[in-house]
Amino acid sequence: MLGSPIAHSLSPVIHRAAYQALGLDWSYEALDVNSIQLPKFLADMDESWAGLSLTMPLKETVIEHLDEVDELARRVRAVNTVIPTGRGLLGVNTDVYGMVQALNAAGLQGCATATILGAGATARSAVAAAAAMGVTSITVCARRLAAALDLCAVAAEFGVTANPRDLEPAADLLTADLVISTLPGDIAAHWVPFVGAGAGALQDVSYHPWPSPLAGAWPTKVIASGRDLLLWQAAEQVHLMTGQDAPVLQMRAALDAA
Repeated sequence: MLGSPIAHSLSPVIHRAAYQALGLDWSYEALDVNSIQLPKFLADMDESWAGLSLTMPLKETVIEHLDEVDELARRVRAVNTVIPTGRGLLGVNTDVYGMVQALNAAGLQGCATATILGAGATARSAVAAAAAMGVTSITVCARRLAAALDLCAVAAEFGVTANPRDLEPAADLLTADLVISTLPGDIAAHWVPFVGAGAGALQDVSYHPWPSPLAGAWPTKVIASGRDLLLWQAAEQVHLMTGQDAPVLQMRAALDAA
């Protein structure tokens, strides 16, 4: 697991549980690596590596250093998984899969409109996940207009109309069928006073602590947790790295105990 900062990550807990359950004597470590250090790290990888997980700030900067990028990761310009192949290093996005699985597990149905809070790599994955859930219209909220327009362009890639809004808390932005917050938990907390009875479903990618302030204030039961997102994106990574079905029950138990 590469990123910076990285000490907070629970990914090692669930990956180690998976490899133990599969009977694999593999190691999985969280390593503090920034964008400047990344090229050398990738160049130094040998055949002993089964793969890498990536978090911020590497999901976008890694792309130029890869030999291949899969179609979904290319469209959202976000790679959170690197797999060595016979042709070099392949970049994959499992965040979208994780978001969709978490939303399905939360019972989301009949979703046509969405609001996405934030505009980074995870927000671009959120656009794709919303489209996969049937959303046809998205409002994207970002501090910078250029970033919001960038998300609108990603939405167009998936046949979804999108409108830019400033990342200023407002009650009307929380009445969409689905709200996806990609903000840090303490930043998303500023939206709590604007949560009303008309709120739809929520997906909050923040997972520690859980429930997040926003999830704790949310009035509906359809809430997809950041912990479920973490679990399912990791499950797909395990599948890609091992070629085996991920032992999700054991991974969830380890996550719940962490």
